[in-house]
Amino acid sequence: MKKGTHPTYHADATAKCSCGHTFKIGSTVKAVTTDLCSQCHPFYTGKQKLVDTAGRVDKFRARQEAAKKAAK
Repeated sequence: MKKGTHPTYHADATAKCSCGHTFKIGSTVKAVTTDLCSQCHPFYTGKQKLVDTAGRVDKFRARQEAAKKAAK
């Protein structure tokens, strides 16, 4: 097998969620950031949380309102 072709594996890499929760993982990168984790994901918490990327939810709601007005 060739030497130096595989990245360095960090068994103690740190993952940090946007909610503030940090945990240890195995990764080729020393530090990882994520938007959702098991502490804040709606599937695990039972709470609804809208993850709005670039205002997509607002655009969708605006289109829904426009469609309702057009139907009347």
